[in-house]
Amino acid sequence: MKTLIKLGLLASISFALVGCSEEKTAPVEQQTTESTQQVNDNQSNTQEKQPAQKEEKTTSSKDEFKGYKLIKANACDLSGSREANVVVDIGFGNREYWAFTNEYGQLVRVTAKKITLQNDRTEQVTSSGRYCRDEAKVPGVERKDLDEGHVIADSLGGVSNAYNITPQDSTLNRHGDQAYMEDAIRKAGGATDFEAIITYPNTKTQIPSRYKYTYTIKGNRVVDEYANGNPDKRNEELGLTKKQPTTSSKPQTKGDVSAVDTDGNGQVTIKEAKTAGFKMPITKDHWLYPYMDDRDGDGLVGE
Repeated sequence: MKTLIKLGLLASISFALVGCSEEKTAPVEQQTTESTQQVNDNQSNTQEKQPAQKEEKTTSSKDEFKGYKLIKANACDLSGSREANVVVDIGFGNREYWAFTNEYGQLVRVTAKKITLQNDRTEQVTSSGRYCRDEAKVPGVERKDLDEGHVIADSLGGVSNAYNITPQDSTLNRHGDQAYMEDAIRKAGGATDFEAIITYPNTKTQIPSRYKYTYTIKGNRVVDEYANGNPDKRNEELGLTKKQPTTSSKPQTKGDVSAVDTDGNGQVTIKEAKTAGFKMPITKDHWLYPYMDDRDGDGLVGE
């Protein structure tokens, strides 16, 4: 009998121990599962953040200035000298047009994310549409066949210091590819992604040999490249032009403007001169010049 009682007690104790063991194990398994899930969630969050960190990496707009000293220059500085290895803002007002020089002080590159046209109603300009009374006297412009050529014209928001001026063939500047390029941008209301690359025949001169302009107008990418020379002579050398037959006619005597001055006020406008068949510009030695208004006093009317 005692033996049976002992066996019953042992069975009860064993049952109780098994029950306690199962009750303690269950929470451990749950905690382990939750910890594993939390670790996996953290790993997932880490993996999701990695692409975001890559997207935040951007290229600075000033990266292209690396290797150049950023300086300021007066918009109307006429000295004609440049510093070497510098970058200068040549945009009038708040415009950002960047000019770069090489180690020889030659102007070799000009960039602008956006070309903003001149606004003569809100900006202070001369009667001839200039920001400055004159242009920088870069070495070479003293030649009669060379102009103080703007890389970015006044009408496109460019200033007149040496960092925006190169000695440029006068025909190219006034009537050639340079003039056509500027006119195209004006008619389009501006341009974007503008870049000018200027090359030289050697490291001693400030007179360029070639220009290359790249820009976008109305969604179209345009590339203009040409030599710094008289385009008329170049075309003639290439046989691209035909000589027009000359016609002899008795020139009008000086002072006889009745056939040109249609309103009879004693002054001849550009429109009246063109209507009468005269080609622009009218130079200082032309007989019509005294009757016309040369606002900028450069000896040319209608350039």
